[in-house]
Amino acid sequence: MKLVSYLQDGSDHLGVLVDGLVYDMEMLHPDLPNTMGMFLNYWEEVFPAALVGVEMIKEGRISQSKGKAVESLQLIAPVPYPTSCRDGYAFRQHVAAARRNRKVDMIAEFDQYPIFYMTNHLSITGPGPLSLMPDHFEKLDFELEAAIVICKRGRNIKAEEADEYIGGLMIMNDWSARRLQMEEMLLNLGPAKGKDFATSIGPWLVTLDELKEFEVAAKEGHEGKSWNLKMTCTINGVQVSEGNVSDMDWTFAEIIERASYGVELHPGDVIGSGTVGTGCFLELNGTGKLNDPNYQEQWLKAGDEVVLNIDGLGSLVNTIEAEETDWSILSKKKV
Repeated sequence: MKLVSYLQDGSDHLGVLVDGLVYDMEMLHPDLPNTMGMFLNYWEEVFPAALVGVEMIKEGRISQSKGKAVESLQLIAPVPYPTSCRDGYAFRQHVAAARRNRKVDMIAEFDQYPIFYMTNHLSITGPGPLSLMPDHFEKLDFELEAAIVICKRGRNIKAEEADEYIGGLMIMNDWSARRLQMEEMLLNLGPAKGKDFATSIGPWLVTLDELKEFEVAAKEGHEGKSWNLKMTCTINGVQVSEGNVSDMDWTFAEIIERASYGVELHPGDVIGSGTVGTGCFLELNGTGKLNDPNYQEQWLKAGDEVVLNIDGLGSLVNTIEAEETDWSILSKKKV
């Protein structure tokens, strides 16, 4: 099942996407919640009823006239108001390449436990234009990722049980302003202004029942589901990145286990995978310069169209826009 959030009359609405048409939840059953937040909070009760409704659509018992063309709707983030947003560091290839490019050894701790950072859940966006400040264009970068949303409350969740807490998968773009990020991380507090301005997810949430045919075993020594889903990024029609969700070394189940240790996870918590190998300009530029000292760095600029695609999850399309201002926090540096 594909769950879609969209704006109508200033409010977010929830529907299901079937063959290019979006059907509001009330079309499936009058008692189903009409927002993603409510749907996630009552997941165990409403998810089975929604599945029945989807089958009724496919069987023709709910008329196509009840649906709206997805292209006609203003799609927003499938989880418009996450209760929190964490981003993991699950792809060893990305970490190893980034460290190799800096001429430092692979960090041994990567293989000992999964890690994540907390980002600004109130800066979540969906498909569409992304308006950014001048300092964000100082080495502006994309990050090609997958993400999950938590669908039931839990604490101290073991990895072998954690997949039950996953409502579905979606695409994530963890936008990064690299100059801001690199300067502030010298103070050892992790990403802040380099990351907090936007994280895009979408275009819809795909529930795990629809991904069964793509399931593969986790890597040796790891627990939880994995999925054979090709990932790509194109910028202005040119492909720059390619990987696979199955390349994740740490699974979402293992990240959930660590995230929930001594902490309550809530329906609506979003968790990203971290960047797939080759999945950002920071890594690609580093590799290019390592191989060729004359390599020309690439960064995003105003007007660029960034398309992240993951098989089975759709395409997340964003266009970069510049806010009409010259206000800069980088200019406020004391030295």
